[in-house]
Amino acid sequence: MTSVHDPRDVRIFQKECKSLVAAGYEVTLIAAGAASAIVEGVRVIGVRAPRGRLDRMLRVVPAVFLAALRLKADLYHFHDPELMPCGVLLKLFGRRVVYDVHEDLSADLLHKPWIAPVLRVPTAFAARTVEAVLSLTFDGIVITRPSLARKFSAKKTRLVHNYPILGELLPTSDTPYRDRPEVAAYVGGGTRERGMRELVGAFGTLPPHSRLRLVIAGRITPEPFLEELRQLPGWKRVDYLGWQNRTQVADLLSNARFGIVMFLPIGNHITSEPTKLFEYMSAKLPIVASNIPHWRKVVEDGGFGRVVDPQSPEQIVAAMQGLLDDPVSAERMGANGFAAVRSRYNWDTAARNLLGLYDRILS
Repeated sequence: MTSVHDPRDVRIFQKECKSLVAAGYEVTLIAAGAASAIVEGVRVIGVRAPRGRLDRMLRVVPAVFLAALRLKADLYHFHDPELMPCGVLLKLFGRRVVYDVHEDLSADLLHKPWIAPVLRVPTAFAARTVEAVLSLTFDGIVITRPSLARKFSAKKTRLVHNYPILGELLPTSDTPYRDRPEVAAYVGGGTRERGMRELVGAFGTLPPHSRLRLVIAGRITPEPFLEELRQLPGWKRVDYLGWQNRTQVADLLSNARFGIVMFLPIGNHITSEPTKLFEYMSAKLPIVASNIPHWRKVVEDGGFGRVVDPQSPEQIVAAMQGLLDDPVSAERMGANGFAAVRSRYNWDTAARNLLGLYDRILS
């Protein structure tokens, strides 16, 4: 069940739903804005997409709940904090419920631009309290990273990393690495908190003779922020593709020199494990990433790329240029990352924990 995520969401549909189908479960996905159909073995039930945040809370959330209740399923798995009351109601109807925690809710609310600054701390505290109390009623909690474990009951919680699917983003082109165009790839949603302004700004400081371009595969939101980025000098070096399917993402990464992610060191980002880091590695690309301590341990200690201050255009440019100037070392970093994905950072290892949780609840 999701009232927020795209029905094609990689974690929800491509990873969790399809893994459960492969394990023999009959799976239904209820999602806002989806077309009702059978898709790759998953029954999809759509409710009309929201017209705004208020409409989502007042109409979409109840619609998702009612659609779920009619199913009389053996287990209900929801992905959005706003669906927690629905989870509690399902428990009152005697159903088994799993809460999939994608982010640190209270840390995330501290930096939401739509919440007045003076209200962010009390809002975050209230949300944390509500989440802690309501989660006690659920049968299982799924978390995406270890730092979230302290918020929930250890007995109920399972860590299901959002690692990439093996082989999904392998290079689709035979072009040798050093002959690829000078492209930095960014895959995923773009926001102010994710450092998009600083990243585009850094491209505006490149020398005129540089051929390096930034290709963005994902939606930049909200629209006024996208318009703000379009006014920056660096935007002339940006190819903004918008949302791309997985085949298109694989094609992009096959024609890039490195993947880049410049999240600002705030809120959720401090303890996050961005999926795009591991997706770049699975595509055999070196990485330029923010120097968030947790990321540094993964990227630099593993020899997968370089980390820099995401608010320093000089450091961002120097790291990018360093990879372009030394393609042999850059290709080696990509190979190191790919080897790590094959042995550790892949969805097969994460899916086992999800299936184990389902077995425990349903046995």
